[in-house]
Amino acid sequence: MSPDSPNITQVVPMLLVSDMERSLRYYVDGLGFTRTNQWIVDGKIRWCWLELGRAALMLQEFHPYADRTWASFGKVGEGVSLNFICNDAIAIYRDISARGIEATEPQVGNSMWETAVSDPDGYRIHFESPTGAPEEMKLSEVNS
Repeated sequence: MSPDSPNITQVVPMLLVSDMERSLRYYVDGLGFTRTNQWIVDGKIRWCWLELGRAALMLQEFHPYADRTWASFGKVGEGVSLNFICNDAIAIYRDISARGIEATEPQVGNSMWETAVSDPDGYRIHFESPTGAPEEMKLSEVNS
């Protein structure tokens, strides 16, 4: 490794989830992520690595009363928001809506189309893509 090259190559958030199977249905079936790695204990997935395009995140199931290591973190999902920068947030909105996932109507903010969802544990997931459309314009206003 060159001394001038960065040592950090990627950040991958790990979301603690209360029900792994429910979360996998949401992220894989609903949002279109692919499970590329997993840790199975006693026949049950305890941790997994998910990818969508070049983005990744990890899910790990925990139980706050049984696992004191995580108990100090507070309520799962509270105050956590992930922003995925993409080529076409409107296409993602249409795709996940067709899969039955409730998403906010795309709206322009900071020169980006943005749509958001809340996963079963309350994590906010935002999908954003650059646009030249006017600030605060909503998708429903595009061809009005």
